[in-house]
Amino acid sequence: MCIICERIQRIKDGTNPYFVKELDTGYVVIGDNQHFRGYTLFLFKEHVKELYEPDDNVRARFLEEMTIVAKAVSKAFGAEKMNYECLGNGDAHLHWHLFPRVSGDLDMYGNEGKGPVWWYPKEKMYSDDTRPSSEELEELKRCLKKELDLL
Repeated sequence: MCIICERIQRIKDGTNPYFVKELDTGYVVIGDNQHFRGYTLFLFKEHVKELYEPDDNVRARFLEEMTIVAKAVSKAFGAEKMNYECLGNGDAHLHWHLFPRVSGDLDMYGNEGKGPVWWYPKEKMYSDDTRPSSEELEELKRCLKKELDLL
């Protein structure tokens, strides 16, 4: 079973603390690490590797829901710009990474950067220091769920 399928199973079992909301085609979850405050993932419900695999109607709905999630993330966390990533090289299960961006969030060496999130040092982006506490995680989820419910 792939890691995303495992996380989805934990959602179904009620044991995934990052779960925010179920939509028609996927699950909204807060990212494990929060260097980019509000970093969210939208996980496709079925195990497929490529965006072209779902039938046309399901794919269209998935993309529509992804944009709804992105809008909610933007509103909930005050994004100046949203970044969207759908890679799957590491975890070959269709999913989106949604990064709310604000000025200075890429600041690696004292200079304000304007590049992709992947320019930020990986060891810093995924360090334990960027994991939200239980209280922070609940607040992130509450803010995002509120915006999702409004849309």
